[in-house]
Amino acid sequence: QVQLVEFGGGLVQAGGSARLSCVASGLTVETYGMGWFRQALGKEREFVAWIGVMSGFTDSAEYADSVKGRFTISRDDASNTVYLQMNSLNTEDTAVYYCAVDPGTNWARRGVSDYEYWGQGTQVTVSS
Repeated sequence: QVQLVEFGGGLVQAGGSARLSCVASGLTVETYGMGWFRQALGKEREFVAWIGVMSGFTDSAEYADSVKGRFTISRDDASNTVYLQMNSLNTEDTAVYYCAVDPGTNWARRGVSDYEYWGQGTQVTVSS
């Protein structure tokens, strides 16, 4: 059974950094596109970042405009883990962050419905 488990959430001061981990089982993260999404209280779940194989290259990445230049997604195939490094955090980054897998394409997709498997989420709270 496919399972995704996120780690690393918590309370962070504005301007600080955090790193989220997504440990996968039941699938190989190298084989599929992996995404990070987030959902703030009272808002819809939104795309954050994607990593996967694109046009024959490994570790291609795409980011939402709101996090571009601040967040970095990466993958460790040996541990079957996807990471999200978050720098220069601000209060608008406060949300539950979810790891997800898109088995359907070899290019970045941003819709929630494009992803089949989801983790339980980890809360990131940024204080001013």
